[in-house]
Amino acid sequence: MKIVIAGGTGYLGELLTEYFKKEKENQIYILSRKQRVNSDNVSYLQWNGVSKGYWAQLLNNTDVLINLTGKSVNCRYNHKNKELIYQSRLDSTAILCEVIQNLEHPPKVFIQSSSATIYRHSENKLMTESKGDIGIDFSMDVCKKWEQVFNSYTLPKTKKIITRTSIVLGNKGGAFPLMKSMTKFGLGGKQGDGNQFISWVTEKDYIKAISFLIKQEAGIYNICVPNPIRNNEFQNKLRSKLKVCFGINSPKWILKLGAKLIGTEPELLLKSRKVYPEKLLSLGFKFSTNTFNEFKI
Repeated sequence: MKIVIAGGTGYLGELLTEYFKKEKENQIYILSRKQRVNSDNVSYLQWNGVSKGYWAQLLNNTDVLINLTGKSVNCRYNHKNKELIYQSRLDSTAILCEVIQNLEHPPKVFIQSSSATIYRHSENKLMTESKGDIGIDFSMDVCKKWEQVFNSYTLPKTKKIITRTSIVLGNKGGAFPLMKSMTKFGLGGKQGDGNQFISWVTEKDYIKAISFLIKQEAGIYNICVPNPIRNNEFQNKLRSKLKVCFGINSPKWILKLGAKLIGTEPELLLKSRKVYPEKLLSLGFKFSTNTFNEFKI
């Protein structure tokens, strides 16, 4: 297969690259602002995520295009960062769609990244693709506009898929290495009241889901395990797995102060994400890890 990954030098992009490059007949092209050295069947092309460049014709005769481009939300939500979070997602999605519209042989499949944070805070209702409630605060609005841009383009020759991905847990990057470090230092107690749900998926199952979706119908898909876990239970089990005997609780005011000091937002820990992968399960997708008890550190 010919696979193009836009924003492919981030955590999820590198996971997918490592997976797809194992099949030597695959040819992978990474669109990124970062310079990397080409290797075997992986080639890196520089782009700015805003304007058309020499990379555009590369999309001709592509089997799968995956767009992961976007500034990290692990930052303070000041005016500058909000603008960058919006622009990095909306502009890159728009330019990819505009290029595809003018190609003679456009990508067969376009997988557009979104996030499970599009759903409102919920400690009761399971958020499915068909019955999930989309919220109106900043992070939800980013996801909503991201998807709106993608859906505003008609691409008749390209199958369009949106992935609403939850937190990806693994040791290769993302939030989990920091979670483990905090727990080892005795800061692994509940955060806030501990009742908020964490929706998550392992690195292995994230990769497995993307590979599975390439062959499925167009549409929106939640990528998360079918068993979200409350923060308090998650922290207890994480301490047990790491053999840490105690964890200091972090009330909201501590989290707000700490988030300000390290340049992030408490919402990332306090929002309850109770999301369910209804469509993946209905198609027969099997998760390798369904519960946090099964998760191996």
